[in-house]
Amino acid sequence: MLYSTLKTYSGLLQAAHETQYKGLSMLNWKKRTRDATDSVNDSVDDVKSYFGGIWFSRAVISVIVIYLLATLVVGWYWSQEPDFFSVQEHTQQAAEKAQHPLVTGYTTVETLKNVATTLLDKPGGYLTNDYAPPGIWLDNMPSWEYGVLVQVRDLSRALRKDFARSQSQSTEDADLAKAEPRFNFDNKSWILPATEDEYRLGIKSLNSYLKRLSDPEKSNTQFYARADNLNNWLGDVATRLGSLSQRLSASVGKARLNIDQDGEVETNDPLLTGRSKGIEEEIVKTPWLQIDNVFYEARGQAWALSHFLRAIEIDFADVIAKKNATVSVRQIIRELESAQESLWSPMVLNGDGYGILANHSLVMANYVSRANAAIIELRQLLSQG
Repeated sequence: MLYSTLKTYSGLLQAAHETQYKGLSMLNWKKRTRDATDSVNDSVDDVKSYFGGIWFSRAVISVIVIYLLATLVVGWYWSQEPDFFSVQEHTQQAAEKAQHPLVTGYTTVETLKNVATTLLDKPGGYLTNDYAPPGIWLDNMPSWEYGVLVQVRDLSRALRKDFARSQSQSTEDADLAKAEPRFNFDNKSWILPATEDEYRLGIKSLNSYLKRLSDPEKSNTQFYARADNLNNWLGDVATRLGSLSQRLSASVGKARLNIDQDGEVETNDPLLTGRSKGIEEEIVKTPWLQIDNVFYEARGQAWALSHFLRAIEIDFADVIAKKNATVSVRQIIRELESAQESLWSPMVLNGDGYGILANHSLVMANYVSRANAAIIELRQLLSQG
């Protein structure tokens, strides 16, 4: 009986021990399974984070590349120079649209208006005062714009000072007195006020003058197409082209005599009056980073001036014909238009004068110098009786 009881008790202890062991084993197994699962989940999160970072980086790089390509294409399009327009056809269309009669001076003023408008409304608009890509990266087109602006300013001053006044003692036109300073406003002002706003006000003033000029009832608004007025404006043009020719020629660097020295004498001896100082020699060379800027400024001036001379040929036709200067005017226009031929090189080359590579600045200087020489001859014809 005792043996049986002990055996039963022993079996119960063994069963309890086995049950406890199995329970502990199950708990360990669950814990290990949970730890393994957490480890796997952490690894999966690390993998996702790694590949997610790669995909994000690739997305950012792709966006940057697409943006740069887009700005490159836009910058190339904005850098295209405007084509020539027919001065006579444009003036006739503008007069018909405004219902204005074509009077003397209408072509010149309308051409000045259209050149200034083209400066603002060409592809990309006015770029000189841009502070955002791609405009801020472009320098050739702003140089072209400045060249056009120089000729616009000179002609607007000639209108105010000479063409619209019968003599030096006459009163200047009120609208032209407003237009000139507006075109002379800072060409790099971005805001308060913006350059474009000032130039558009100048165009508006020109339009007001043009409206009064074409009105037969406005007898106080005139355009005097005289030889002396034309000669004064051509003097300013010759000065501009002469300076431009020197700057273009200096692309390769050259030694020249300092022609800016005065003619003072070396001694106070009156017998030596007129003897000049020893003239010094200097090396003149355009900085490398400015070569393309000077080149495109010359193209801008040539583009604007060729249109202005075509307008002058119409409004001053009688004066030019009487001086037998029609051929001279057309030769000047031809030289300026030749300076606008397409540049097939991706950049402005600056080879030596007789080197292997071309020198585009010297080619441009040739056209500008020839036009300047023809203008000097034209002025001589106009000054003759």
